[in-house]
Amino acid sequence: MKIHKLQIYSDNIKEQLRFYRDQLNLKINDYSEDHFEVETGYSTIKFQYKENATAYHIAFHIPDNQHNKALEWVKERVPVLEGNGQEIVDFMAWNAKSLYFYDEDKNIIEFISRKNFSKPESALFSERSILGISEVGLVTENIQEKFKFLNSNFQLEKYDGDFEHFCAIGDDEGLLITINQKLKDWFPTDDKAYKSEFEIEFTHKEEKHFLIFENDKLKAQH
Repeated sequence: MKIHKLQIYSDNIKEQLRFYRDQLNLKINDYSEDHFEVETGYSTIKFQYKENATAYHIAFHIPDNQHNKALEWVKERVPVLEGNGQEIVDFMAWNAKSLYFYDEDKNIIEFISRKNFSKPESALFSERSILGISEVGLVTENIQEKFKFLNSNFQLEKYDGDFEHFCAIGDDEGLLITINQKLKDWFPTDDKAYKSEFEIEFTHKEEKHFLIFENDKLKAQH
């Protein structure tokens, strides 16, 4: 599942634009008073204004074994959020290491380094090292319903977890991190998980797909 475009919502467009453009030094493709687009490797994120928008969890791929360099780079720009008392969290079952920080909307942003996913082109880490979107949080009260929809419409498979608390759906290239709002909060901060709405464009098995999450419902757009 390769995520090409993600649209999320913010009621803080100016501060978010300043954060992604000036603090993270990412390329801005398009902006106005009510939206802007950020280029991150092969992915684009659109921040669209919406009153009373709620927080998200979003992860970005970084190259294999660059988590330490990425940590240095992030700490020069923004405080790091610790998980289990660690700045870098080792997900051994996923062959991955992650670090976390907030943006201006208190979205939990993750950099994930997956073993053998992508070798670094440079020994240095910079904003140009970010490869693309790895994960998007999908918060619901019925994980199994969401899995059945994603599996029947897009042939996405369960990657890890269960249908009660937490289920990662997709593959190493891209995941929907589906959690039960009533039973689980966001790692690593235990922030409350909101059913934050999004639109996503992705390819899977060489087919392009469009997905909308709105009012705790998934909709495939063709």
